[in-house]
Amino acid sequence: MNGRPMPCSQQELGTLFLFEKLAPDQLSLLCREGRVEEFEPGPVYGEGDPATCFYVLLEGTLVLSRRIGDYDVETNRSSSRGVYAGAFQAYLGDRLEQVYNSSLRVIEPSRFFVLPAETFAAIMREWFPMAVHLLEGLFFGVKSAQEAVGQRERLLALGSLSAGLTHELNNPAAAAVRATSALRERVAGMRHKLGIIAARPYQGDTLKTLIDIQERTAERVAKATDLSPLEASDREDTLSDWLDDHGIADGWQLAPTFVQAGLDTDWLAHVAASLDDDTLESAVRWLNYTVETELLMNEIEESTTRVSALVTAAKQYSQLDRAPHQVTNVHELLDSTLLMLSAKIGPHITVVKDYDRGLPKIPAYPSDLNQVWTNLIDNAVSSMNSTDTGGTLTVRTARDGDLLLVEFCDTGPGVPAEIRDRIFDPFFTTKPMGEGTGLGLDISWRIIVNKHKGDLRFHSVPGDTRFQVRLPLASADPLSPQEPS
Repeated sequence: MNGRPMPCSQQELGTLFLFEKLAPDQLSLLCREGRVEEFEPGPVYGEGDPATCFYVLLEGTLVLSRRIGDYDVETNRSSSRGVYAGAFQAYLGDRLEQVYNSSLRVIEPSRFFVLPAETFAAIMREWFPMAVHLLEGLFFGVKSAQEAVGQRERLLALGSLSAGLTHELNNPAAAAVRATSALRERVAGMRHKLGIIAARPYQGDTLKTLIDIQERTAERVAKATDLSPLEASDREDTLSDWLDDHGIADGWQLAPTFVQAGLDTDWLAHVAASLDDDTLESAVRWLNYTVETELLMNEIEESTTRVSALVTAAKQYSQLDRAPHQVTNVHELLDSTLLMLSAKIGPHITVVKDYDRGLPKIPAYPSDLNQVWTNLIDNAVSSMNSTDTGGTLTVRTARDGDLLLVEFCDTGPGVPAEIRDRIFDPFFTTKPMGEGTGLGLDISWRIIVNKHKGDLRFHSVPGDTRFQVRLPLASADPLSPQEPS
C-alpha cells in the first residue's frame, strides 16, 4: 500500500534515536534516497510479501501482527517515534529470503520515513561495516547454534525414547522367555503323568472321560476372570480344604493354580463324580499340568502381543517409510507417543485420555507432530515429578471451530508468572544444567505455527497447566510449508 508523499525534513530525522548520531550530510542523503509517506488507517504491508522497504515511524500508531491459521495475532503495538519495521535485515542480502516476517497496519493517520531496501542495505554496509559484520555473525551464528542444539535436542530425545522402548520391550520379552521355559517343564510333567495314567489298567471309558474333562478345563481357563486378592485367598482356602478332604496331598500347592484358572469346588466335585477314588489324585495332578500350560500359553500370548504393540507404536511414532505430509489420525499419533514415553511417565503419574473420537483426520506432518507431543508431555512429566508426589496428565482432543484442539493438562506447580513471556524463547530453560537445551518449546512453536499454520499457547495456575495446540482441519498446498530451521 502506498501512502501520501510528504516533505522529508533532515531536522526531524535527526531527532529520532536511530539517526541522532548521523552527520548533516548523512541526514541529507537519507532524505534524498528515502521519502516520507502518510498512511490512513489500514494495512501498510502484508506478511510474506517481498521486503522492499524499511519503515521508521515519525508520527502515529503502528500495529505488527503474525498470521496464525485463519487469525491475525498482534505481536506489537507502538506510538514511539523511531520504532522501525519492514526490511531491517536487508543487509543480509541473498543469504536470507527477503520477505516481511509480519504484517504492518496503522490505526490512525501515521507518517513514516520510508527507505528502499537496497538503499538501506548499501548505507548499512558503507556507514557501519563493522556493525554489519557483527550483526551477520550474530544472526548466522545464533542460527547455526540453534540448528546444532536442535539436532542435539532431537538426539537426546531419541536416546531417551530408545532407552524407554528397550525397557518396555525387555519386560514382555523376558516374561515370554520365562513362560516358555516353565511351559517346557509343565509339558514334560504332563507327558510323564499321562504315561503313569496310561500304564494303569483303566477302562477305555475312563480315559475318554479324562480327555473330555481336560478339554472342558482348558475352555474354563480361557474364560477365567480376574479376582481381587481377598476373593482369590478365600477361594484358595476353600479349594485346599476340598483337596485335603479327598486325600490329595499338598492341596495348598494346587489350589492357587486352579483359582487363577477360574476353577472351583463345583468343578472338582464334577471331576470326582466322573472318576473312581483310585484315579482322582492322578487325574487332578494331570489336570493341574493342563491348567498351568494354558496359563503359561496365555502369558506368552500377552507378552508377544505387547512386543508387537510396542513395535507398531515405534513404527507409528517414527513414521518410517511414510510420506512426510499425509492425512493423519491425531489420536494414533498421541497413543504411540504416550506408549513410547510410558517408561518415562512412570507409575506415579496417571494418564487420562479424553478423546473426541468423532474428529476427522487432518493433513499434517506426523513425525513433526510426534516431536511436539514428546516435548509437551516431557515438560508436563518433569513438572509433576518436581513435586515428588506425581500427578495426572490429561490429554484431550476436541473441535474448536475450523481447528482441531489437542490439550495437555498437568497438575504440576505451574509456570511461574515471571517467566511466562520467555518460555517459547530459544535456549530458555528452567531445567538443571545438562538436562535441557531450551529448544523444546521453540521447536514445537515453529512446527505448529510456522509449518502447520496452527497455534500453540498455554494457560497456567498451580495445579492446572494447559498447553493447547490448534491445528487446521484443512490445509493449503502441502508443499508450501517450510521445514523449521
